[in-house]
Amino acid sequence: MSPACDRHPITPIWIFKVAAAAQLKEKICDAAAAQGFDTCHIASAKPDPSAAQGLQSFIAAGHHGQMDWMESRMDERAAPQKLWPEAQSVIMLGVNYGPDCDPLAVLKDDDKGAISVYAQRRDYHGVIKKKLKALARWLVEETQAEVKVFVDTAPVMEKPLAMRAGLGWQGKHTNLVSREFGSWLFLGSVFTTLKLLPDAPEQDHCGACTACLDICPTRALPAPYKIDARRCISYLTIEHDGMIDRDLRRLMGNHIYGCDDCLAVCPWNKFAQSSEEIKLVMKADYDRPDLVKLSQLDDAAFRRFFAGTPVKRSGRDNFVRNVLIALGNMTQPGAEHIEAVEARLVDGSDVVRASAVWALAQMDITAGKALAEKMRDDESVLVRQEMAALASA
Repeated sequence: MSPACDRHPITPIWIFKVAAAAQLKEKICDAAAAQGFDTCHIASAKPDPSAAQGLQSFIAAGHHGQMDWMESRMDERAAPQKLWPEAQSVIMLGVNYGPDCDPLAVLKDDDKGAISVYAQRRDYHGVIKKKLKALARWLVEETQAEVKVFVDTAPVMEKPLAMRAGLGWQGKHTNLVSREFGSWLFLGSVFTTLKLLPDAPEQDHCGACTACLDICPTRALPAPYKIDARRCISYLTIEHDGMIDRDLRRLMGNHIYGCDDCLAVCPWNKFAQSSEEIKLVMKADYDRPDLVKLSQLDDAAFRRFFAGTPVKRSGRDNFVRNVLIALGNMTQPGAEHIEAVEARLVDGSDVVRASAVWALAQMDITAGKALAEKMRDDESVLVRQEMAALASA
């Protein structure tokens, strides 16, 4: 037999390349875990036509409300390479922020305010960005590749990227759902010039379930996988500036910043775990806060009380507007609740005064009309509109 026949077959070079790529990917995810990320997956940086089409349809229908920023740089949002042409891959990362208890429980205590789970913590943007930068530094040292980090502040469609990377799938409430973490994931991304092995997208596991659609108080989910932000309580209490539509106020209950109803009811949350990130621990002051005390916050007190949290985003006037709507929605308001609303009838903010007129009328229509008479000299258009609506009630 020829000596050549005794040689071992030569392994094709592509096998070595695949093995090396898989090893690098594993090292990246290990490094991500060391920084406190709970999940790590890879997506290609190529454009996503379906995400672009979905965004265009959403905006064309006007469902984005006052969020005009969504229209700007729209072409970059669904095409990472338009944002950064050199990008080849996107490392999608998630940090679990699962709550310790059921967020729906507070809705039964209508003298307390319901603040979204994510906002009862330190602002996640800074926490996540610090982790992303640490991971990016490691990646540069390890590979000499170029990187850029993003966390909900740039024209990046993180949910579609997370879906493509396999972190989860889009639930019928339009949010990401994870088999492991349910609805509770903060997302961040590292764009890189490395051409990494992409993960397979996660399949849709919603099945015939419509729990999220059924629970929405304002019917902001007109169909599976569709949302009209103009009716969404999260949008109304955080993004919407000025007076909220009268037809929606009664439906808001005691939600004062954000809404977790559609997230919390998802059956996949039975697999979710409480967050272990110490820097994102929930603050006791924001769990079921007293509506009367919140209504008394002036701008300085508002900034102090919510320092370091996402709640500051809404601004004091819009936040107190939300609180007054919640007070107006109480089933059995006491004297202290009515007095708290009356005190805001002389507030320096037109939005707050007008919201107080509405809230008082919900609590006591007779008292509301009597006090409205005393406000006839108020020159605010918003206040006059509320008084006119009250007079015709």
